[in-house]
Amino acid sequence: MKKKIWMLLVALVLVLSVQAQMLNPVKFTTQLKIGNSAQAEIIFTGKINPGWHVYSTNLGNDGPISATFNVNKLDGVQLVGKLMARGHEISNYDKLFGMTLRYFEGSVTFVQKVKFTKPNYSIDAYLEYGACNDQNCLPPTSVDINKSGKSPAVDGDAKAQEAQALSAEIPAAGGQMDVADQAALSKMKADSLAQVKADSAAEATVAKMSKAEKDILWQPVIKQLQAFGGTSDIANHSLIYIFFMGFLGGLLALVMPCIWPIIPMTVSFFLKRAKDNRQKGIRDAITYGVSIVVIYLALGILVTAIFGPSTLNSLATNAIFNIFLFALLVIFALSFFGWFEIKLPDSWANRVDSKATAATGVLSIFLMAFTLVLVSFSCTAPIVGLLLVETVTSGNWLGPALGMFGFALALAVPFTLFALFPSLMKKSPKSGAWMEQIKIVLGFIELAFALKFFSVADLAYGWHLLDREVFLSLWIAIFLFMGLYLIGVLKFRVDEIGGELNRPMPVPSIMLGLCAFAFSIYLVPGLWGAPCKAVSAFAPPMNTQDFNLNTKTVEAHYTNYEEGMAAAKAQGKPVLIDFTGFGCVNCRKMEAAVWTDPQVAEKLEKDYVLISLFVDDKTPLAEPIKVNENGVERTLRTIGDKWSYLQSHKFGANAQPFYVAVDNAGNPLNSAYGYKEDVPAYLDFLDKGLATYQKK
Repeated sequence: MKKKIWMLLVALVLVLSVQAQMLNPVKFTTQLKIGNSAQAEIIFTGKINPGWHVYSTNLGNDGPISATFNVNKLDGVQLVGKLMARGHEISNYDKLFGMTLRYFEGSVTFVQKVKFTKPNYSIDAYLEYGACNDQNCLPPTSVDINKSGKSPAVDGDAKAQEAQALSAEIPAAGGQMDVADQAALSKMKADSLAQVKADSAAEATVAKMSKAEKDILWQPVIKQLQAFGGTSDIANHSLIYIFFMGFLGGLLALVMPCIWPIIPMTVSFFLKRAKDNRQKGIRDAITYGVSIVVIYLALGILVTAIFGPSTLNSLATNAIFNIFLFALLVIFALSFFGWFEIKLPDSWANRVDSKATAATGVLSIFLMAFTLVLVSFSCTAPIVGLLLVETVTSGNWLGPALGMFGFALALAVPFTLFALFPSLMKKSPKSGAWMEQIKIVLGFIELAFALKFFSVADLAYGWHLLDREVFLSLWIAIFLFMGLYLIGVLKFRVDEIGGELNRPMPVPSIMLGLCAFAFSIYLVPGLWGAPCKAVSAFAPPMNTQDFNLNTKTVEAHYTNYEEGMAAAKAQGKPVLIDFTGFGCVNCRKMEAAVWTDPQVAEKLEKDYVLISLFVDDKTPLAEPIKVNENGVERTLRTIGDKWSYLQSHKFGANAQPFYVAVDNAGNPLNSAYGYKEDVPAYLDFLDKGLATYQKK
């Protein structure tokens, strides 16, 4: 102990002797990492300057300052275990202290696990640590963390205590309530106690389950599911949607300013080739159109080959990938706003153009098509980028190829017609300010879509940076400013350069501006919990909203397969398994358009035990699980990995949403249901499953 006091005195003297210079060799950031369970982690991440080191935990009383977690106040939170150190820990014998010391250089992470015990939590705590270099030591330094909010889940023991507290309050308040209020409160107490008992029974049952019992729940039922008639036509529906999205993108590309100058070049090229032989000209024009399709289609297939169909789902929810897409679309939006231009070097296009003129046969036509792709890159890149983003994150391996086919087809047909009939060029509309207006409007739209991809990463990793009300607020602002631009109030620099600064906006533009205003107003009630079904596919789910007046939402009480199955067995109810994802667009549509129907909501809450399994949940498993998939050993490291494997292994599916009704042994009761916003069909699906369960 004397050594420690002496070292502290020496440290203080050394610090004061550095000419009053404040040393700050270690910079810490704090984070409360929350998933979907009652468990969470308080994370302190430190960056250490070269030459300095930070001491680890549990070094004893006679050594330097150990890293410790200290509490000022915790409400609704309990500590789980002790503070843990992560990183490359160095262990060396220190002659001054006469003991072996453990410390970190470069970087260090300290983690304190906690569990939530109440629906709302408040954390006021700090990390205390010691740091030294070869000459100086810092006095004990602290890093504060203050967090509060809604708990994603509550520990079972805490729920039981809360239910008992509610039970104790009812008799005291009973004398001041009328009969109806007392009956309602008594029912609420009974429901709360019943749910707590069911949860406790489920947790106890799962804890007592043998490996054989768990294996039964995970046993494949693919053939049984197919015997009921398979799944819905979700794949065909989504592929058709992707094709038309691509086709629409191609039509938008046709009205971009950099496309128009290529038309005279195309006409001139084919006039030269067809002046002696009309049939040859027609054949060349069709070859030209096919070449455009092939080039863009190859781009889609290349994306598929790089990412692969099996990894698209995990890629779609990867934080780095989604943030990259977010940044990419923001850059595209700024380009459309006129801040800068995305353009390939002119020498590339000139070189290809000269090759096309000099070459003969099919090669020259293909090079001419490639010239179109290069020259138009500055306008088509943002649209192609948005299209590929949508298709790659759709989770379907055919998406990129089919989407690019639609895009290329829409772009190729008009140019093929110009090649076939050069006289059409005289009738085409002239370029002008209207093209710049289309670009800027597309810029606003891409800026809005960019938020969707940041939201996916935010949900999958539990950052809570872009909850529903924040997302809606940004969309309201974006479409409000788009409306102001369309009616001529907001101006961009390109308007000034083009001499359109004081020119009145045309009637169609003003009408579209009014639509943008109406859309912004439509989103405003969503800040207080209105479903806003038109944007339910893009906005984060309702449970991320802090202030919510909407009480008609349907949420699964269980997000763990085994616990939900055990609870259903205890209650004697069938199970509806909802394979979903934080980044699943169609899942949000189904929840907003179908689950909110009163009849559907009643069946889900009363007749079924609903289990929602998020296949993109990045919360690490307590222990990695090794499985054998198609003869290849695979390691499941996150909760999402586990549920994704369950869906493919047990049910033979990998698309979301995927709804399947099962009995208490995990056997299907009906054919599975995919994405189809049809309330009567969904009710029929639920009724058939319930009828089969009752017969059993």
